[in-house]
Amino acid sequence: MHRSIATIAALVLAVLVTGAGNAAAEPTVSPRLATAGGTFGGYEPGKAASTYDPALVPEGARAHVFALSAPGLGTSTALSVGGLVPNREYGAHAHTKPCGPTGKDAGPHFQHEQDPVSPSVDPAYANPDNEIWLDFTTDRLGNSLEISKVAWPLGERRPASVVIHEMHTHTAPGEAGDAGSRLACVNVDF
Repeated sequence: MHRSIATIAALVLAVLVTGAGNAAAEPTVSPRLATAGGTFGGYEPGKAASTYDPALVPEGARAHVFALSAPGLGTSTALSVGGLVPNREYGAHAHTKPCGPTGKDAGPHFQHEQDPVSPSVDPAYANPDNEIWLDFTTDRLGNSLEISKVAWPLGERRPASVVIHEMHTHTAPGEAGDAGSRLACVNVDF
């Protein structure tokens, strides 16, 4: 099913504000809303969306990221993709740095509580409660919408991109957080 950006934004905002009644007990801080997206192509400086593997994230495919973060709400992030390989599993996570010429340039996964060991493969740190995981499976048209909700709001340290990986994320000790090759990247001003 193809959804317009306005429809996706409305759905995302409806999900993101769930629990807003708890916000009154927190200090008054304005929620931070981030939106980003683009059409995948080869990397160029300043380009919103880059593909590193056009066989799995074709040029012309699209991605949009919506994120809302505030005390009392935590952080909710949605990833909408279109035009990817149909009926395929992908991993996706928020990363610490912006997209670059290679997928590695986006740095490690963003973690609320940072693992002192890098790369992080300890499930105490590399897990969907401490990181923003957006693993998804595309439908028959290559589209998907995934939402991550974590209990913590973003502070001064923020992620800078969402990277799409070749497989769903592993969770076992010694491989936690691994999702294979970095296929594509979207710059997001979280």
